[in-house]
Amino acid sequence: MKKARLITLLLPLSLLIVNCNSAKKGKSDYVEVKKISYKTDVEPIIANSCSPCHIPPQGRKEPLENYEHVKANIGAILERVQLPQDNRKFMPPVNKKPALTADQLSVLLKWQQQGMQE
Repeated sequence: MKKARLITLLLPLSLLIVNCNSAKKGKSDYVEVKKISYKTDVEPIIANSCSPCHIPPQGRKEPLENYEHVKANIGAILERVQLPQDNRKFMPPVNKKPALTADQLSVLLKWQQQGMQE
């Protein structure tokens, strides 16, 4: 009788402990994804890598001077910066600016995937 009572008390307690431990494990696996914004993350890349050719008044190419222009052209931008450097359409031109780094390219890709926040 005492064993049965002990088991009925320990069983719910042990289930509670097991569930608490698994809940803690789930929380430690959580990784917060940084939201990429045009103003803080994308604009500096464009200003550094695309000026003066795409930033008026000096630029005579497709303007990339503001959020709307970059947002409208992000597909073309990503396509051209990922071309082989010996391709004549590669951007930025090898003789004018260095190619985007893997980190810079990653920022542009994530910005597009996240919905292109201003």
